[in-house]
Amino acid sequence: MSSTLQIPVTNLLLAALPQKDRNALLNDCEKVELVFAEELYHAGEIMPYVYFPLEGFISLITPVDNSANLEVGLSGNEGMLGITLILNIDAAPFRALVQGAGSAFRISTALFRQQLANSPALQQLLTRYLYVTIMQLALTGACTRFHLVEARLARWLLMTQDRAHSNYFHITHVFLAYMLGVRRVGITKAASSLQKQKFISYQRGDITILDRAGLEAVSCTCYQADKETYQKILG
Repeated sequence: MSSTLQIPVTNLLLAALPQKDRNALLNDCEKVELVFAEELYHAGEIMPYVYFPLEGFISLITPVDNSANLEVGLSGNEGMLGITLILNIDAAPFRALVQGAGSAFRISTALFRQQLANSPALQQLLTRYLYVTIMQLALTGACTRFHLVEARLARWLLMTQDRAHSNYFHITHVFLAYMLGVRRVGITKAASSLQKQKFISYQRGDITILDRAGLEAVSCTCYQADKETYQKILG
């Protein structure tokens, strides 16, 4: 297991814990590398591990039918993967797919249950994070139904930049269409519009954020609402 004295804590949930509780949790964790396109969970399967991302980020994907999927959330260093364990449910509600490579702390489900039982501070923190997650899922559902593709794409790019901690990342039109649940032609049109406005540079899957303020201006209000909810409940 990893030594708590040698690992810098860059996950915001872990950093919010009292030092004693954080050290106890980290003593049961190991540091692992998240590999791009790695599938951590299938929807409905038992979760063997809980993850606290440090640098990478993970897409939460729900199957719509036998051929379609929709991204309903992202988890980066602001959160965790495996939050339903706070409800004593160890079945994964979503497919979890690594979208941004990087490191994470990982703890077995069995050890995590023990940590929950022994730490009221951890229970309280993750109960609040569960509330934030529920609010974000509800907002994503409304956003998918009512907002235009360009505004949703701008929101997604901002959310991804927040978790990638970089102005640059790689994503294809096909994958974006898959994530947002729209046709590829819709993504092409929306991305072209953002590029013409010089908010982004996009070439063969390489995206560079050129004007974050511009993206925020054309993004739907869901992006700011997400941030405000997190700050209000966990900030």
